[in-house]
Amino acid sequence: MTSNSFDGSQEQQDFVKYKSQQSNNQIAQERLYSYLIEIVQKCPPDEVLNEFKRLFIDFLDSVNLGKSTGIYGISFLGSEKEFYHTIKRCFYIIVNNWEAQRKYKYIQKLIKLFESSKNSVYSNHPQTKVFQGWLRNFVESKDYKDLKNLAYKYKKQAQKYEGNSNWSNRYTSYLLVAQSFDAKRPREQQEVARKLSRQMKDKFKFELAMYVARSQSANSSNKRYKNPTILGDNVLRLIKTIVVKKGVFSYENLANIFIKQTANQTLEEFKESIKKYLFFTVDNQELINNVRKYLSEKLDNWKSDANEEIINNNLILRTCNRIIDCLTIETGKEPSPLFILLLSGGNPLTLVIVLLKIILISRNSRSHLEIRIAHLISYYENYPEEECKWFINFLEFFNITFAIYAENVEYNLINMEKTQSSRNSQTLDDYRVFSQLRLDKSQ
Repeated sequence: MTSNSFDGSQEQQDFVKYKSQQSNNQIAQERLYSYLIEIVQKCPPDEVLNEFKRLFIDFLDSVNLGKSTGIYGISFLGSEKEFYHTIKRCFYIIVNNWEAQRKYKYIQKLIKLFESSKNSVYSNHPQTKVFQGWLRNFVESKDYKDLKNLAYKYKKQAQKYEGNSNWSNRYTSYLLVAQSFDAKRPREQQEVARKLSRQMKDKFKFELAMYVARSQSANSSNKRYKNPTILGDNVLRLIKTIVVKKGVFSYENLANIFIKQTANQTLEEFKESIKKYLFFTVDNQELINNVRKYLSEKLDNWKSDANEEIINNNLILRTCNRIIDCLTIETGKEPSPLFILLLSGGNPLTLVIVLLKIILISRNSRSHLEIRIAHLISYYENYPEEECKWFINFLEFFNITFAIYAENVEYNLINMEKTQSSRNSQTLDDYRVFSQLRLDKSQ
């Protein structure tokens, strides 16, 4: 009896020890992933290659990794299965970033590191010897063949983009969204792309909020938090212009009213209602008439067999996605006529607000919208930056507007002039922007 009790206690202790070790390994893995994400976005590709080689080919400690994370290498990996999983994930982190940044030739260099490992001198160090064995097995595995096939897809692109540092690299997060929904990619690569994109958006959101706060404070140095946009100091006035529409007529309130008013409409009625909802605040009547005419041509006969159905979440989603296509890039190859028309006036905020109003009534359409933004970036990236400044401005306005309205940070304007006379002649310069975390809003 005593012996059985002791055995059970020992098994429990072993299990707790195993779970603790497993948890520590996961923490170490996440730190390693975060480190790679940081350097692949900040450092020259050759430095990233050197770090990868040091960690996964030569199995040496990294001082930079240690300073950043508290771990110095991959000694925490205790099984061949963990080694396979970690090396694949690190590979995808690097490849996804370089693909989105069009640094294709370095993807070829990355895969060559594995090939060079076949000529490595065998070590007498016990742990290094184990890792070298796992690496040899990995290079002979199907997992590695999949990585190799993926990397070789970029050979032609590497020749096309060699030496090219493109303006589109600033908008990598949208290209990563498109990767994350690409069913032709391995599931793990899609997952990595999704996390990378989310992290880049969170970084922009944080940097924008901190820049806004510091730029309005006389006691703070602007140098500490740099402007994450390319709009210069004008970004503050733009944010005030976007945020000033609050209260009863805020975009969120109007979206909620629209959702309630259209709850029992048929699809045909909903098509008419959404056209009015999207454009009734736009002043340029001639522009709106042209836009509505074009949208009517595209929507009226679309899913006409379901016109008499009462709308549901699925029909709302599909209708909003259809309108997004009409407003951005319908065929997936060329920008739509509406996209050109709405931006030709020189004020990208009109189109950005219309797109925002769509997302506020159909939040699940956001991924579809960001995929279409990625398609637009892929189309225009072949043009010199000077020729598509108007499109770049649209992307900047889009980034800022969605960081303000479609994320979990709330921006508000506070009037710093308290007198009645000043209220009668107030301007945006009399206001300061304040931001705070919205805990009740899902991302």
